[in-house]
Amino acid sequence: QVQLVESGGGLVQPGGSLTLSCESTGSTFSIYAMAWYRQAPGKERDLVAATQSDGPIYYANSVKGRFTMSRDDAKNTVYLEMNRLKPEDTAVYYCNQRGYGEDYWGRGTQVTVSS
Repeated sequence: QVQLVESGGGLVQPGGSLTLSCESTGSTFSIYAMAWYRQAPGKERDLVAATQSDGPIYYANSVKGRFTMSRDDAKNTVYLEMNRLKPEDTAVYYCNQRGYGEDYWGRGTQVTVSS
């Protein structure tokens, strides 16, 4: 069974940086598409960044140029480097793993951007 565990969330000041990690277990990680989503209170869950297995990376316009997604297949881990953070980036960030007929989610990690 696939398990996803996010880590690295916390409190950061506006303009600061934070890097999230998502470790996956129970699958052949390298063949799956991976994505980061976020959900703020009272808002819908939105796609932040996504990558196909050994494919291009998509970024939402709201984070383009500030966030960088990467993956390390040897460690079964994806990362989200977040720079120049804004208060509107405050949300629970979720890791997502998808394959043919499969869709898995982590429990999320809280990111709070506040002075």
